[in-house]
Amino acid sequence: MRLLVIRTSAMGDVALTTPVLKGMREQYPDVELLLLTRPAYKPFFSSIGGLDLFFPDLKKRHKGFPGLIRLFKDISRQSEIDYVIDLHDVLRSKILRLLFRLTGVPVAIIDKGRVEKRSLIKGKKKIRLEHSVERYCDVFTKAGYPVIPSKDKWIVPSPGITLKAEFINKMQGGLNIGVAPYAKHKLKMWPEDNMIRLLALISEKHKCRFWFFGGDEDSEKLTSLQTKIPGSTSLAGKLSLEEELVFMSRLDLMIAMDSSNMHMAALVGIKVISIWGGTDPLCGFAAWMQPDNFSIRIPVEELTCRPCTIYGKGECKRGDFACMNWLTPEIVFQKIEKLVLAGESK
Repeated sequence: MRLLVIRTSAMGDVALTTPVLKGMREQYPDVELLLLTRPAYKPFFSSIGGLDLFFPDLKKRHKGFPGLIRLFKDISRQSEIDYVIDLHDVLRSKILRLLFRLTGVPVAIIDKGRVEKRSLIKGKKKIRLEHSVERYCDVFTKAGYPVIPSKDKWIVPSPGITLKAEFINKMQGGLNIGVAPYAKHKLKMWPEDNMIRLLALISEKHKCRFWFFGGDEDSEKLTSLQTKIPGSTSLAGKLSLEEELVFMSRLDLMIAMDSSNMHMAALVGIKVISIWGGTDPLCGFAAWMQPDNFSIRIPVEELTCRPCTIYGKGECKRGDFACMNWLTPEIVFQKIEKLVLAGESK
């Protein structure tokens, strides 16, 4: 039996497939898995033995409808597919799975819970929805393979990847704290001045270094932020994804927004404190297997407009961005100190 698993974006969502794919390999070693994803995400899967990867060329060969037909043929030529597991459910995956269906291959499709999520945003009932990892598991169950997410480390960087000596030397002595202060959308971002004050409060009490993570689009902002925080280093643009994962795995703590860096840090097995504004862990995107109180946010009972968005898009309807502004640096510091830093060496 060979399953084609489809998930090509976004980075955090692709990373979250690892507990499920690893669980499948552990519990169904005779089932072959072929994952269709982007080549940039290859480092997420280096520790999952027996998982084959197929990288589409979405800019040229596999672009547009004719390209999807070529993609279908290219996959079929590589090996016979017995079942399609669509963990994405976007236009591209819908067309691709239809092509397989027309040849008699059965398909299982993710239920993204769109109706439930709209109800959570607009309604008064603030109930916890299924986590993305659990939704991925449901799709495999539909295909006849009930799977339990692996409890092992989910992303294990390749042992062949080593850090530069300059970084290793700087990590000696004191705490190493990762910070991912930005996110794709404004409703997910804590005001920068608050982050500067928080890191100052941590520095006053603990001997530590701060390491800033972000995408290439954040590089300029992170370089500027570095000048405002003693003992900090921006890693944006300096490391490959594989090197970032190695670096994250050596940190004592990551402080992040609701972002792909939050997910990656949790999946390499370190402690992650996440700060939430317009979005909320209730929607199913919490850092995987982190304690609930590591997700710092204003309770929905105190600020009933939360969550106001699933993915962070839009503007604050109140106009005062209370969900983030009510989280003062002092409040966040006290929580981090109590949950993580108390008892750490200074």
